[in-house]
Amino acid sequence: MTTRTENWLTQRWGKWVVPYAALWITMLIGGVVVVILALTSAEVYDNVVDDAGLANLDKPALAFMEHLRSPGLDAFITGFTNIGGGIGMPILASILTAILIYTSRSWRPLILIGGAAAVSVTATALGKKLIGRARPDHADAVPPYENSPSFPSGHTLNTTVVIALVVYLACLQIKRTSARIALITSGAIFIIAMGLSRVYLGHHWMTDVIVGWVLGLAWVGIVILAHRLFHVLRHREHAGPAPTFEHPAHLYEGAASANARAGTDDADTPGPAGRSPGSG
Repeated sequence: MTTRTENWLTQRWGKWVVPYAALWITMLIGGVVVVILALTSAEVYDNVVDDAGLANLDKPALAFMEHLRSPGLDAFITGFTNIGGGIGMPILASILTAILIYTSRSWRPLILIGGAAAVSVTATALGKKLIGRARPDHADAVPPYENSPSFPSGHTLNTTVVIALVVYLACLQIKRTSARIALITSGAIFIIAMGLSRVYLGHHWMTDVIVGWVLGLAWVGIVILAHRLFHVLRHREHAGPAPTFEHPAHLYEGAASANARAGTDDADTPGPAGRSPGSG
């Protein structure tokens, strides 16, 4: 019974961890860096953005948005901003991730988007708890009102991370340059609009949104770096295909099949390619 359990765990470990080791490690380290960055930015923000900061940027931005409001536009933007909320964004992220998994025939989108979203949510929660900045007054906001801490904007941060990674992964599958440009432009517009919608509705200060964009893009850059590093290391190690629907590689079978193929293609060549599947 124990042996059967150990074999099952070994297969699952090999399938989900070993082929993606470089990806997991880089994302883990990067996630810690982003969380520390969020805490550091919160501390700096608390010391720098005082009443003068509000007068110079936040209050004028909110006043400008108030002049643009109308009943019809308020209703439209409220519906739009709900897409980036605690219910709308997980649903949207799940749908987009499922589409990417299906079209790429790989579980990699789930690892990248799921892991990245978990870190962004953590950074948002820690930043809000550490600063506890008050949102604009309800008199300056559009209902329904929100009462949680304002810094940073969770809608902005999480939308930036999810949509930017979806665009990145989709562009890897799209060959036409015009289609890539259209996709990148659409993603950027969506991210910018989500942040500005929070200021328009009076649910966040402009500086909350700016920090959300900066942290989100920094984290996305780290995740993309991890993904590229993953490809480089797999190429150098001749590890064969990463787990997909057609190639459920795991610890032993994946390594054995990769070495067997290498031995068949270059049996007379000395070195790692010529080793038997059981060696190493």
